[in-house]
Amino acid sequence: MGGIQFLASFDSFTLTWHYFFGQLVAGLTLGSLYALLALGYSMVYGILKLLNFAHGEVFMIGSYIGYFVLTALGGAASPDVPAVLLILLMFGAAMIGSGLLGMTVERFAYRPLRRASRIAPLISALGVSFFLQNSALLLFGATFRDYDSFDLIGSRTRHVGNVYFATPQILTVSGSIALMVVLTLLVARTRVGISASPCASRCRIAASRSWRWRM
Repeated sequence: MGGIQFLASFDSFTLTWHYFFGQLVAGLTLGSLYALLALGYSMVYGILKLLNFAHGEVFMIGSYIGYFVLTALGGAASPDVPAVLLILLMFGAAMIGSGLLGMTVERFAYRPLRRASRIAPLISALGVSFFLQNSALLLFGATFRDYDSFDLIGSRTRHVGNVYFATPQILTVSGSIALMVVLTLLVARTRVGISASPCASRCRIAASRSWRWRM
């Protein structure tokens, strides 16, 4: 009976432009987060030829750090500091924490296996992924946690015709685009990014030579 009722409700569903654009905005918002994850994966694999399976777990730890900063400063409903400052502190702590974690993982789990066969760092990456997942489960539990972003930055909705945007969605998409632009400029215009290009194509040659770039 349940399946028949589901099919009946699906047959009676009518696609409207309001629903279509609502799903389009939701897809762009979620896709922006996936794009940032994909950039991290592609940069690591492009330079080290390593599938970093722990990449998502590093993001997870950064999310927990941001959440704990939020709760330590009063929470989203009644923060002890202005909302803009709170958001900057959350992002700053999350980026620093996840960056330090990534450096630690690279130093102890990946660097000793840099000259090993391709399968060794792959197994190490899986082990780090499982370790971080289960460590977070033991330390933080499996309880669902929410940033309550609508309480923190408001639930005001803007619209252009039939397209409606909530404030968190606008910040997510615009922030992702800004970070992609910054990363593109970092790779194309800075000493670190230019040095990564030959390392990505010939990592062993780049490691054996002393690359000195004169800007």
